[in-house]
Formats: sequence, structure tokens, C-alpha cells
Amino acid sequence: MSLIGVCNSEIFIVDDDAAVCNSLSMIFTLEGYRVTIFADGASFLAAARIRPPACVLLDVHMPGKSGLDILKELDARNYAAPIFIMSGRGDIPTAVEAIKGGAIDFIEKRRDLDAMVAHVRETIDGWTAPRRHNGNGGEPLPRSFSGCDRLTPREHDVLNQITAAASNKETARALGISRRTVEVHRVHIMQKLGAKNTADLVRIVLSKGRT
Repeated sequence: MSLIGVCNSEIFIVDDDAAVCNSLSMIFTLEGYRVTIFADGASFLAAARIRPPACVLLDVHMPGKSGLDILKELDARNYAAPIFIMSGRGDIPTAVEAIKGGAIDFIEKRRDLDAMVAHVRETIDGWTAPRRHNGNGGEPLPRSFSGCDRLTPREHDVLNQITAAASNKETARALGISRRTVEVHRVHIMQKLGAKNTADLVRIVLSKGRT
């Protein structure tokens, strides 16, 4: 994807929820960005292919094409702008699939708006495109994420299962340990990496592991 036509101050918001769009549009406009809203995936794709913006905020649950479908159609891993997937809940399998599909991060809509703006601004300011994303599609975990050196070998095994969207039961079966042991490892992993919840853990590991 060529960088020609990228607008460094424009943010695309793709969501069929008008209230969410209006709220996000207002706060990013106040921050000095130009905001363009799309209520469906088709209209967004048409515009995104012509003029990549500085950033995309893409809802995962929409009528017709889902956010995950749109990531694939747009070839998000090679797109000229960072794409954030948004969701109203911390759905771990969806977060994993989104990041593997090329999203730069997974944002819960309930997240503090000031924190969201700061994160988006930091991402835009540090973005260099085109970037090749490591989606961790079944490969070993990246070793560059913060705190990886504090994990034990078994915790790395459990973390591999988490980022593959495995449940505690599935992880226990795969590793030959009890479900309770998996839960204990999860707690220790989150404490060591400073994750607030499992969705946050996925963000820390998969987002930081990109090159």
C-alpha cells in the first residue's frame, strides 16, 4: 500500500452505533483530528482504499461484514494506517483473532476515553507504514514483549495457549495439568506482565511482539 494520499490528521470511525460514533467523533475532534464516520463496512472499504487516514477505529460487531471480515478484505497487515478493533466487551478469542488479522490493538468501548485518545495519539505519532505485522498465527510467542523474561517455561506454555484463545479446560488438557493449575498460572502471568485482565494480556503480548 503506497503512502500517497495518507492524511496525517484524519481518523476513520467505523461503527453502526450512532451514539458511539458521535461520542468518539466529538472527543477526537476536540483533540485536533478530522473525523470521518462510516456506518457500514462497504462504504469504509471504498474510502480506505482511496485515501488511507492516520488511523482507523473499527467496530467488530456490525450488520453485514464484521470488523474481522473487513480486516481480511483490507489486508490489514499491510495497510498504510494502524487499525484498532473496538468491542463492547472483552472477548478474548475475538481479541486474539483481531490482532492476528492485522489490527494494531483491541479496544474495549468501556475504556476510559482519555486513555483511549492518548493510546491512539501515541500509535499515530509512532507509526511508520507500510509495516509487516507478526500476527502470531500459530508460531511461538514473540520474545520481545515487556516482562517475558520474568515468566517461567511453564508460564510461557500457558501463555501460548491463552494467545491461541484456548479455554482453561483446553489448556489443561493440552499441557497435561489441572484446570486449577492453569488458573494459578494465569494469575501469575498477569501479575508479572502488569495486565489488568485477559484482554489486556493479549494486547501486551501480541501488540508488543510486532516488528
